[in-house]
Amino acid sequence: MALNREVFKTRTLSAIVYVAVMLSGLLWNHWSFLVLFLLIHAGCWVEYIRLMEKIFAQPLHRFMLMGCLLTGYSIMLAFCGKAFALQGYWLSQALCLPLAVAGFLLLVMGVLRQRNINVRQYGAVILGWVYISLAWGTMLGLRQQGMVFKGDTMFLDAGRVWPLVLIASIWINDTMQYIVGSLIGKTPFSKISPKKTWEGTAGGSVLAIVSVGFFCWQVLHLPAATSFGIAAVGAIVGTLGDLLESFFKRSAGVKDSGNMLPGHGGFLDRFDSMLLATPVAYLLVLILQGT
Repeated sequence: MALNREVFKTRTLSAIVYVAVMLSGLLWNHWSFLVLFLLIHAGCWVEYIRLMEKIFAQPLHRFMLMGCLLTGYSIMLAFCGKAFALQGYWLSQALCLPLAVAGFLLLVMGVLRQRNINVRQYGAVILGWVYISLAWGTMLGLRQQGMVFKGDTMFLDAGRVWPLVLIASIWINDTMQYIVGSLIGKTPFSKISPKKTWEGTAGGSVLAIVSVGFFCWQVLHLPAATSFGIAAVGAIVGTLGDLLESFFKRSAGVKDSGNMLPGHGGFLDRFDSMLLATPVAYLLVLILQGT
């Protein structure tokens, strides 16, 4: 197949922009991290609502999306501790309740203005608070692990470490699964994602866990149990997250969840693995690090 230069150029430029935005948000400071995932949260919700509309063949009132977003933000900000404070006021204390109340009122207005009531569709939408909002809330919680305070003043910020390890594990796992699957993959892994094979999934996951875990342990001198544990979560639970989003898209009859990145798909396409893996990684760090 001949190379389409325009398509290749578009995909390359969008990938560069994506990586630049992600690295800036992840590495600058904890505030840029918060802004990054607030934006990602909104993008994921927009695409999730659209998928649910396609799956149940019924549009939802725009107030439903606005209500889900605001209520979801209240869930996210509930994970913000003293690091996220302005003029002495924690964001969780100042904004969670107002956002939850405003979101609830919008949801009620959306339901009242909805012509047809589909209980199953509403149930699927509500699950988005667990699937999306709770996931990104735990990402904020994970970002705060490693922050050291004297009173209310932070004097050491090592909170970037575990989110970066998790994200690296997922990206490397995807790459290794693709390479191994291309070389020796024969047995289909799931009807939901026909391109995945058992050989590629298993081989890629093992390589990702060993390489990321060993690098973090021996090179970065991070705790071995947490390093290998997060690498395993990124590889195994991240793969399940990819399958879940593939199930949503298959049910909705679409190839991509959105067009955030031309040639690369939408928010859910980019962050599906993280949505399931992050809460598990957060609990793992809390258990192993005792914080």
